[in-house]
Amino acid sequence: MAVEPQQNATFYQYKLIKKWNITRLWFWTYLLLPLIALVAEVYFFSWESIGFWLLSFPLVLWIQFVISRSVLIMTVNHLRKKWRFQFQYPWIGYLPDQHMSYSTFRRVLLHTTWIGLCFTAVLFMWLPVSFSVSLVVWHVWLCLPRLLILLRLFRQRKDGMVKLSKEDVSYYIS
Repeated sequence: MAVEPQQNATFYQYKLIKKWNITRLWFWTYLLLPLIALVAEVYFFSWESIGFWLLSFPLVLWIQFVISRSVLIMTVNHLRKKWRFQFQYPWIGYLPDQHMSYSTFRRVLLHTTWIGLCFTAVLFMWLPVSFSVSLVVWHVWLCLPRLLILLRLFRQRKDGMVKLSKEDVSYYIS
């Protein structure tokens, strides 16, 4: 069966509205934040904080993955195939690997941020203080670049598309 490209093809045209380059200053500042927090935690609590610090990072990644995946399944079931685990700086965690609608990106991020903070607040009663602080610091650190995107796009149209790359963040509208 022959495919007729003229009749069956769909073409999308997007216009670049905003683009933010990830600078070296931001890169190094962002990388130093967890180290500064670790030094402060060791100073104020104890040396045990280093173990809690190392344990809390994969735990926060798992919590964020569960929340993000659940939000995607409950809201837009077909889009979760476009999301995957990434470990390329500064995009660490379960994130879109291609263009994603801004509204879906915002919904997943806000749910992940607030539910993750509520989860650590509930665990605060049973965990050592330094472990709870480590959970909060890693959670905020992982969400920070994405929250900055939301702040920069606050007054933009909600029907746009967001593209995360290693060097920059782009916002498109159709």
